[in-house]
Amino acid sequence: MSMDMSPVGDTGLLDTLQHEVALFARRAEQTRLGGVGQVRNSMDRAAYLLLNRLHKEGPMGVKALAASMGIDSSTVTRQVAPLVDTGLVKRTSHPEDGRAVVLQLSPRGQARLEEVRSSRRQLMAELTHDWDPEEREAFCSLLTRFNSALSARMAVPETHSGS
Repeated sequence: MSMDMSPVGDTGLLDTLQHEVALFARRAEQTRLGGVGQVRNSMDRAAYLLLNRLHKEGPMGVKALAASMGIDSSTVTRQVAPLVDTGLVKRTSHPEDGRAVVLQLSPRGQARLEEVRSSRRQLMAELTHDWDPEEREAFCSLLTRFNSALSARMAVPETHSGS
């Protein structure tokens, strides 16, 4: 089934949307949306996402972690090395195959993740302090939907058709 994805409707609205997304990406990267107080900007995006994934999904190998994040195994290996060095992630042997390595959030990593999450939660509260709970929920829902669509698009190789 093929869908016509040509911009239909209000091109002004689509121009505004793409501009706001670009602006959001720049501001998010500039501030790293790192939270508030002493924890602000204390953990880079890659570390936060890796720790968060290990917290949500539990111990796993590099390949499984890479697949669940939609990135290359070599990227995970490179990004997880400093987390192991600082004691936030532990490398352990796979319980069924002692040759395989499993990455696991350490107690120190769990505490650090919660510290950063708390700071970022406070930042989100500050940025949306004058929003109704329904507005926060709608924004979260739409942003989640947007991120899912973006992830799905990135997962499918782009095809070029000669119309």
